[in-house]
Amino acid sequence: MTGGHWGGVALAAVLLFAATNIDDAVVLAALNIAARSIGAPTHRQIWAGQYLGMALVVFVSWLAAFGLGSIPSDWLGLLGFVPLALGIILLLKAIRHRGRPQPPVTVAGLLSVAGATLSGGGDNIAAYTTAFRVMSSPALILTLVVFACCTALWCAGGYALLSH
Repeated sequence: MTGGHWGGVALAAVLLFAATNIDDAVVLAALNIAARSIGAPTHRQIWAGQYLGMALVVFVSWLAAFGLGSIPSDWLGLLGFVPLALGIILLLKAIRHRGRPQPPVTVAGLLSVAGATLSGGGDNIAAYTTAFRVMSSPALILTLVVFACCTALWCAGGYALLSH
């Protein structure tokens, strides 16, 4: 394989990560604001929790991709309806509970951050599962390395937003 091919794989991985993690950028900024104002979660817990959450999202996606090996490729586009259906269910639940006071959501530690990352990862799982299913092993490894680097950039960016 040529260097251009690997550059294309890396670029596709960056774009896939960015497109599916816009929501995480907002969450990371909010977590960093909480860390600065109340001291919880700490910045280390934010970074470690984000990596743990992303690792879980990637692992679930890989398992799903592995399990979908027997499904025809033409049907894989239907996976996009999974996050849409989840969103509609949550919207209906929010409408049904409108007007009732909701307890504030608190994220106080590493596992809470990882849980927040995982709970917001439905779109990631749908996109990653489809992508992982058609990737070769070397392309998957490169994609995972790119995702790890992008996670660091996302965490740093969430912290950097505090100064602006």
